[in-house]
Order: sequence, then C-alpha cells, then structure tokens
Amino acid sequence: TLNPWDIILCVSGTIISCENAVVVVVIFYTPAFRAPMFLLIGSLATADLLAGLGLILHFAFVYFIPLEAVSLVTVGLLVTSFTASVSSLLAITIDRYLSLYNALTYYSERTVTRTRIMLILTWGASICYGLLPVVGWNCLKEPPTCSIVKPLTKNHLIILSVSFFTVLAVMLQLYVQICKIVCRHAHQIAVQRHFLASSHYVTTRKGIATLAVILGTFASCWLPFAVYCLLGDAASPALYTYATLLPATYNSMINPVIYAFRNREIQKVLWTVCCGCFASAMPFRSRSPSDV
Repeated sequence: TLNPWDIILCVSGTIISCENAVVVVVIFYTPAFRAPMFLLIGSLATADLLAGLGLILHFAFVYFIPLEAVSLVTVGLLVTSFTASVSSLLAITIDRYLSLYNALTYYSERTVTRTRIMLILTWGASICYGLLPVVGWNCLKEPPTCSIVKPLTKNHLIILSVSFFTVLAVMLQLYVQICKIVCRHAHQIAVQRHFLASSHYVTTRKGIATLAVILGTFASCWLPFAVYCLLGDAASPALYTYATLLPATYNSMINPVIYAFRNREIQKVLWTVCCGCFASAMPFRSRSPSDV
C-alpha cells in the first residue's frame, strides 16, 4: 500500500529536481557565471538537485526494490545532499558578509581561492556524513539504536542536528553583522546625498526585511525536523517524522527562488532561453553578493 506521505515527498522531490536542474544548467553553460557568487549558488542548486533525486529514488526503491543495501545508499545520498544544501547556505552567508566587510578587496584572486576552499570543505564534510551509514554506522543490526529516520542511528542524527543548530547560530550572527553594515552604509549614503530621513528608513527597512525573509525561511523549514531529531526515537510515530521532514524539503524548493531566480543576470538568461533569443554575448553588470 502506498503511503500518502511518501507520495507527497516524491512529488516534492520531482519539483525540487526540476527547479534546481534549471539553475544548474544555466550556471554551468553560461561563461559569465564563473564568479564566486555564482559558484556558491551553483553548489546550493546542485545539493538541492541531489536532494530531490534522492527523494525520488527513495520512493522508487522502497516500493519496487526493498533491499537494505539500497536503502543505505539512498539515505546516504539524502544525508549528503541536505547537509551540502545547509552548508552551501552558510557559505553564501559568509560570502555576503565578506563582500560587505571587505568590499574594496572582495573582487580579487583571494576571494576565488576562499570560495574554492569553502566548496571543498562543504562537499567533503557532506560526503563524509553521507558515507557513515553506508560504511557501517547504521542500526540495521541493532534496531534499538535506530533514530526516527531508519537506518540512521540516534547518535548520527544527534550529530546532524547539533551541526544544524551550529550553522543556524553562525548564520544568525553573520546576518546581524550584515544588518549593521547595511544600516551604516544606508545612513552614509543618505547623508552624502542629502536624502530625507524617510528615504534612509525605507532603504534600511527593505534590506533588513530581505535578510529576515532569508533567515526566517531557512529556520522555519528546518527547525521542526532538527528539534524532533533530538526528541524523538525509533518508537516515535512515523507521522511526526513525515510532518517535520516535509517542511525541511520545502527549503530546497524555495532556495532557487530566493538565491537564483531573483538574480537579474540569471533572469536575463532564462528570458533569453524562453524567448528563443540565443544571443552569443550578453552584457552583465557586476553585482555584489549582497544584492542577490
């Protein structure tokens, strides 16, 4: 019998895969998108694409190839992809902060090197997390050690949850610093150009509101599942697992809208492709990651 929750997760995975596949293709096949900002967006889209594919494969294997070895691979893929997605969000936040804090030196070779290091660390750590259940750290031989997500152990899920809360705390601190810098810059511009106080207020409010939406979306999607991972165990009702995991998958569905489709350069390419105007070269305005 098909579980309605599994069907919903599979449909979500399909939508996630389609959205992020568009982003990955656009960034990969557009030579102008080789700046650090776009590499990080590409990393996020790739992670979310794999997460979507993982949800589809998990559904297919559960109902058509119900083998323990296969379930370990699919769960490992999901752990890797979701971990890489969260880590990529952290990397994007760090990049945004540094683009404002070190605005004069941001466009340098050092930024490219730093971005590559962040990508290596992001995917290296994510792959290691995902390989743990495959190489033996699972509860298949010891059912009492299972977590709410079989075959992951309770300890494994606790580590993932603590890692999430650490990432959330760092992102919160960075966005607070970004808000301070944005407010300071807006005030300086208002003074230099003799803007009215109301204009300064509106500009600052829009910047802070955008940051609040970004962080609020991330937290609201992942917090229920992260908290339940700490509180639940193998005996907990599966309904609670599905009800908290589904919002977490929505984060991968929303990410392309926030980080890619709002970007004007990516919008230009998408409109060009949709309209059939395959121009050989397109003018791009250099933008700071903080504008995305």
